[in-house]
Amino acid sequence: MAHVSRLGALKRREFLKRASALSVAGTAAPWALQLATINDAAAATVGGSDYKALVCVFLYGGNDHANTVVPFDAASHQSYAAIRQTLALSREALSDTALNPSVALPDSRQMALAPSLAALKPVFDQGRLAVMLNIGTLMQPTTLAQYQAGSALLPPKLFSHNDQQSLWQSSNPEGAISGWGGRMGDLMLGGNGNATFTCVNLSGNSVYLAGNQAFQYQMGLNGATAIYGTSRPLFGSQACTDLMRSLITDERSHWMEAELNRVSARSMQAQSVVTGALSGMTLQTGFDAGNPLALQLQMVARMIGVRSALGASRQVFFVSLGGFDLHDNLMSVHPALMGQLGGAMASFDAALRELGVAEKVTTFTASDFGRTLSSNGDGSDHGWGSHHFVMGGAVRGGRFYGTAPSVSVNGPDDVGQGRLLPTTAVDELAATLALWMGVSPTDLPRVLPGVGHFNARDLGFMA
Repeated sequence: MAHVSRLGALKRREFLKRASALSVAGTAAPWALQLATINDAAAATVGGSDYKALVCVFLYGGNDHANTVVPFDAASHQSYAAIRQTLALSREALSDTALNPSVALPDSRQMALAPSLAALKPVFDQGRLAVMLNIGTLMQPTTLAQYQAGSALLPPKLFSHNDQQSLWQSSNPEGAISGWGGRMGDLMLGGNGNATFTCVNLSGNSVYLAGNQAFQYQMGLNGATAIYGTSRPLFGSQACTDLMRSLITDERSHWMEAELNRVSARSMQAQSVVTGALSGMTLQTGFDAGNPLALQLQMVARMIGVRSALGASRQVFFVSLGGFDLHDNLMSVHPALMGQLGGAMASFDAALRELGVAEKVTTFTASDFGRTLSSNGDGSDHGWGSHHFVMGGAVRGGRFYGTAPSVSVNGPDDVGQGRLLPTTAVDELAATLALWMGVSPTDLPRVLPGVGHFNARDLGFMA
């Protein structure tokens, strides 16, 4: 009997482990991701009415950074235009979005936002938006000489979409089963009244929000996703609905059925809690109904607005926008994507200020990789380092962080075709955000196992 009992426990643990793997792979239904109710003692600083949230805006496909944050001073723009040719934005078109940071870049360098990011310029000017220059995936600090000599440990499968997406989100190539957002969530579970709402995904499924204990709660643009057939009459019959509820929630004798039904019951309870909490939550701030990213961020803002009803003190969110793999049609497609990004982030900033929580929420952009500075004729190809944004009331904004790269091909920052060798690592960005969220310095390696390879754990962009 003891052998059978141990075997049952082992099977149960294996089931839970496999459920984790399935959730990361995207093969489990949203209701199967509610195992976050397994609590862990809080290993992060969470106290009383204190609240903080981190929002990742992932740009799938590899954003063209050179037409996002653009060289603007006369000499740099001349070099940029000569290299980019038909992909270059004119200096005249950039004049209204030229940035005047509180701390000037060296050598009188100037940068401008893409014209269709104009909605973000006031956020930068008012000190709630910072620009991260030349950031990317690194395994260790790497010089160009080390790269060329092959003497540095490099990220696996550079320039590969799936692997670099995974490295940005998890610090590991494709196949990773946890991300640094989820591992941060692991440390926050015990500090939340309802651990289910620690990691919230408005964009399907992502390794970024998968923890070792924290699981991502998936939502749609209209709120919580109900299990089919449980929230309205199934086949037009309330009796069928009642039977469906009974089948997926009643106690079962088989350990696997029992675990599955407990998960289903928790999911239905969570859906009820979210639906009830959001029923009275409206925002005065407008969001573009035709902008999918704006609608995701609108729901994030609404969730933050009902944080007390959800029992949340720390939350990590994930939203995304696709379409950035622009080997072709860059000049016709990229400006529209930038307009969606800028409009969505500006509305989100306004909504957070309306809710009075701008200082408690930090938003950052991420993408597979940057792209080549050189043109392929109609677009740009896969690169490495890129420029990104960090936004929030606690951000020391209105300035640039990191090192402005040389505007050149085969220059001191280039591994070929204008592909930037990153001078700031994703791990350094993530460590800075984790510390702000309340992760202790001693717990940073639990969130970012490779952080010890880098000297900077606080890049200074958070107050």
